[in-house]
Amino acid sequence: MRREEINVAVIRVGGTNCDLETKRAFEDSNMKAEIVHFNQLCREKDLLDYDILVIPGGFSHGDYVRAGAIWAKRLMARLGKKIRQFVDEDRPILGICNGFQVLVEAGLLPQFEGISSFPEAALGTNIPTGYNCRWVYLKLEDHSHCAFTRKTASKRVLKIPVAHAEGRFILAREKKRKQLEKLMENHQIVLRYCHSNGETANDEYPSNPNGSLYDIAGISNPTGTTFGLMPHPERAYFGWQLPDWTRNDGPPTFGDGRFIFESVAEYLTKKF
Repeated sequence: MRREEINVAVIRVGGTNCDLETKRAFEDSNMKAEIVHFNQLCREKDLLDYDILVIPGGFSHGDYVRAGAIWAKRLMARLGKKIRQFVDEDRPILGICNGFQVLVEAGLLPQFEGISSFPEAALGTNIPTGYNCRWVYLKLEDHSHCAFTRKTASKRVLKIPVAHAEGRFILAREKKRKQLEKLMENHQIVLRYCHSNGETANDEYPSNPNGSLYDIAGISNPTGTTFGLMPHPERAYFGWQLPDWTRNDGPPTFGDGRFIFESVAEYLTKKF
């Protein structure tokens, strides 16, 4: 498969945002991207015509009940069979911010024993409480296993912004230790919040902006093809999006978010 043959579905519902920025990032990486309303995907279009599925950021359905909960239930109720086929065929799925919340609520992450009919983790209210919009540093824990991060070196420090009120990654208290160990053993922890020098945040605010367990900012499923992260890589794709470029002679061509889009393109061109 060549890059220009890769078809990307960026799906949206009421409350979605950053879909245009996400589409543009994929297109700049020489892939074909289309913004598709969820209702279109259920009635007019076929999910299996696409090679990558993306659930972007925002506040789907007003984030009522819990962030991402309503869309997750609708997603699996109406497209569950095709979503499962998508996963079984190792087609990449990306969830950004609200998309990460949807993937967790839908049982598509972490997938300890395959796709679950109920959430196995949660993205809870930030600690400290409130909407947090800031640039953060992230350490790439294991790049080779995840389709979206294979194009860069492990332990690399990235600078990408977050913007959420419910991003605290948590596990059930009675299963926390065992499940955290499983995430580590399966190389499912992809990104962790850290300080600018690469040292882990150790739950220190604001380096860890939401109180996430083990400073987790992004995880994948065991095969590395379904990936969710709270930071917004599409907001750090171009150099001019960086907040401090004016301190230099000019902006760099690209920001750290670009490698996520480049990585999945490389994954698909080599696999298919």
